[in-house]
Amino acid sequence: MPTISRNEPHRHRQVAESFGVDAERYDRARPRYPEALVDRIVDGGAPAVLDVGCGTGIAARRFRAAGCEVLGVEPDARMAQEAGRLGITSEVATFEDWDPAGRRYDVVAAGQAWHWVDPVAGAAKAARVLRPGGRLAVFWNAPELPPAVTAAFAEAYRRVAPDSPMAVSAAPGKAEEGYRPLLDLAADGMRRADGLDAPQEWRFAWEWTYTRDAWLDQLPTQGSLTRLPAERRAEVLAAVGAAVDTLGGTFAARYATIAVTARATDGGGRAEARRDPGHADTPRRTHG
Repeated sequence: MPTISRNEPHRHRQVAESFGVDAERYDRARPRYPEALVDRIVDGGAPAVLDVGCGTGIAARRFRAAGCEVLGVEPDARMAQEAGRLGITSEVATFEDWDPAGRRYDVVAAGQAWHWVDPVAGAAKAARVLRPGGRLAVFWNAPELPPAVTAAFAEAYRRVAPDSPMAVSAAPGKAEEGYRPLLDLAADGMRRADGLDAPQEWRFAWEWTYTRDAWLDQLPTQGSLTRLPAERRAEVLAAVGAAVDTLGGTFAARYATIAVTARATDGGGRAEARRDPGHADTPRRTHG
């Protein structure tokens, strides 16, 4: 599946602020996050959480269900409005321009959004708004799809959007390979920011089964398709739908939810990132 260009992805603001074109679909169709991830970030407490790029509040509602007090920061007013409808208060701004007004947090989180934030400036700002010992945790859902589905998308997308800033590959591989540049950018930003210790990686493996209709409902919420004209988007969806049909109308997506995280310190850490082998598996479920 596509990922944003690895070269300064946060500069592609036109993509970053396009998801609100159908905020209701985004909230309905986008994958959730493993409960084990939220539990590990919360670490047995009920902290104050700042959710950066909160979108419609998918991650924010997970934190709220864990007993946290949550505020979102979201640059797209349409997404923020949908989050409000679903019970999440958010302030409309990019994280770089957002005014904390003296407020401090125990957790600064970003689900599927940190690549839209300048990784160095964002980490430095997170360190400033975190209480001592607080945690910055940024995470992504990386799907590994059947080769037929990936190949159909890649071929159709290259045909209808040859000049897109999204990088598309049909090559099979582990789920996180396409996200490695984003993970490395996040970790490097944390290492360069004063006030954070050495970043760690956490990985949580899980699986979700999609029907054809559920996958085609989710696909238009991807940044690769939100800005395409309707007829080009329909061409991509038709190709992918045909591929899913060859698999019997359903397929299992293997997800790896990967977090890059660092603690706030008084002096800031300067150590190399280390990978933490923590895993959490959730039962196989059917979506659609």
